[in-house]
Amino acid sequence: MTKSFVLQGASNEAFVPIDYAAALNEEQRNAVLNGDGISLVLAGAGSGKTRTITYRVAYLLEQGAMAERILLLTFTNKAAREMRERIEQLLGTSIDAIWSGTFHSIAHRFLRMYGDRIGINPSFSILDSDDAKSTMKLAIKDANMDGAAKRFPSPSVCLDIVSYGRNVCKQISEVLELRYPHFVELASGIEDVAHKYADRKQRANALDFDDLLAGFLSLVEHPDVGRMISERFQHVLVDEYQDTNAIQARIVQALARVHQNLFVVGDDAQSIYAFRGADVRNILDLPSIYPHAKVFTLVTNYRSTPQILDLANESLRHNEDQFHKDLVALRSAGEKPSLIPASSARQEAQYVAEQILALRHQGAKLGSIAVLFRATSHSQQLEMELLKRDLPYEYRGGLKLFERAHVKDVLSFLRVIHNVKHEQAWMRLLSMQEGIGATSAERVASEIVASDASIEDVIKIPPSSLRAKARIGWDQLCAVLQMALREAREPAHLIRGVANSPYQQHLEREYPNWRDRLEDIEQFASFAEQYQDLETFLGTVTLYDDTIAVKDRGASYQEDRMVLSTVHQAKGLEWDTVFVIHLADGSFPNRRALAEEGGLEEERRLFYVAVTRARVQLFLSYPLTVGGGESLMFNRASPFIDEIAPRLIDRVELLSARGGFGASSSSQPAPGRSWHWDGDFSDGEDVIEVDGDGNRRRTSPSAPTTKTVWKKK
Repeated sequence: MTKSFVLQGASNEAFVPIDYAAALNEEQRNAVLNGDGISLVLAGAGSGKTRTITYRVAYLLEQGAMAERILLLTFTNKAAREMRERIEQLLGTSIDAIWSGTFHSIAHRFLRMYGDRIGINPSFSILDSDDAKSTMKLAIKDANMDGAAKRFPSPSVCLDIVSYGRNVCKQISEVLELRYPHFVELASGIEDVAHKYADRKQRANALDFDDLLAGFLSLVEHPDVGRMISERFQHVLVDEYQDTNAIQARIVQALARVHQNLFVVGDDAQSIYAFRGADVRNILDLPSIYPHAKVFTLVTNYRSTPQILDLANESLRHNEDQFHKDLVALRSAGEKPSLIPASSARQEAQYVAEQILALRHQGAKLGSIAVLFRATSHSQQLEMELLKRDLPYEYRGGLKLFERAHVKDVLSFLRVIHNVKHEQAWMRLLSMQEGIGATSAERVASEIVASDASIEDVIKIPPSSLRAKARIGWDQLCAVLQMALREAREPAHLIRGVANSPYQQHLEREYPNWRDRLEDIEQFASFAEQYQDLETFLGTVTLYDDTIAVKDRGASYQEDRMVLSTVHQAKGLEWDTVFVIHLADGSFPNRRALAEEGGLEEERRLFYVAVTRARVQLFLSYPLTVGGGESLMFNRASPFIDEIAPRLIDRVELLSARGGFGASSSSQPAPGRSWHWDGDFSDGEDVIEVDGDGNRRRTSPSAPTTKTVWKKK
């Protein structure tokens, strides 16, 4: 006889009861227990955002909501997985039936189910980043836009143009004017390539990541299918709503159109991804889109001391386009944040490194310390200082200095100028050129090395092994070398010569973030100012590079290491001690960002994110000068520093432990004198040096290395 057994799944009777009064504070509990209908939870930094959204899901299940009718949208698979695990721990049972995942993963599932209703074959394949780049490369060839003579953007740049346009709902011509003005004249060609890229995907029955979102939007806005999908769910919850772009916001609104149970959590004060297409208006405008929406505010901060939050709140008050809220600390009082003006980026790095050594001596773990910066170019001097002091670090938000392709490129140019027989450097430079493959590069490099020609002779007389199709690439390489050789043979001049040569056009064509790479090269030139001859400079950086490689190979995963990170990569993380460096006007806020609509307020939000990463100690620093020699420039402090009331910070004056020229950020005033800047220098004005009386004078290239100590004013 056959017996039947009906699987009931997890019922609310099987759940471990949750004591919400004990587990949540009043703000969190109010949102969790009363978040029906359209609800916006404004969760300030460190206020328990994840806790609130996970308890809300648990509460819904306790109240009888069916797990399969709950949709939880996140921005990373890791976040979705961690939330599911927390909910299961709270309830003491599995919740496999819940729909949770990123926008892209949920889009993928529904397009498999209903894609045929909007003309998408459900058996489609998904193009990852490499596949998309390969497909775009073929599309460029289809449009007859390949070849060095065309000066056409690379597949990576074309993908960035097309993707950004789709995510912010802008035409390619608009994207070019906004982000790639040097390609405006190629607009028709890029549009043709975009069409051919779409054609290739369609013929291959393939979708890229942007197609997943666009297809999902078409589904949820479809008159019949959209209603069916909305009716499938009774509750939609969205994490990090401030990071949504135009398409994602429309998807969310369409998903909630039937049941009107939408619970979105986010913080407008932490909206920092406009460069990816995120739009802070999505969260700011939600109450006007839904006039009856409930708005819950979480301001109790579990992370930072009152002194750190006072500074963060003070800074953010200068933004106008926001939901005004002040974070309130639960931690006991601590030290005021420290502000450190340094005489140069080198002294700033020296201070940070020595302060970290002092903290470690006091018992702090390196893993509890982070150094944050606006752009990767701002970390170069510090990386050198940490290496000299044998302080291990983990780099987030990019590659370490000597791992970056453009830094390797520049060093290769310098190496062949210094030693025309440097075969590996020639091979790298040749392989970069259009029409020169790896085999040809090896052949040409071997011929150059075997000859006794100088670098000038090599440029004048092309190698005999160079084939006709490679001449354009060879001529471009020689143009870079010629421009570099026009400069004096000091390393900094040569580096800037490369940056101002046709190599810049190479960066523009190859990389979406070409401006950041140029800034990296300029910072590299600033570092090189301390070296007068190319041989010493190349020997030093080669030893640095080799030391880093050896240390990285020998590093244990468990090794105690501090974190160096861009602020964007640090969002959502926290440390006991945080240094925010290079807080100079034009660097933070970023000068380019200020040219965009809403750019200043987004940069201020980025500063807010940076300072709210700190639990106990916060150090803010900036260099009074950048560069050196003829290119020495005087810096203003970031306007974000100027906006902070003096009572909220302790100002640190750097002094030398022994006498020495240029050893102090106060420019070594004469005994009994103190020096200050009275603001009489215009922005960007060349300054050779300022002495203790406020007079300008020429710097000494042989200023002694000094140990820096500090005192608070």
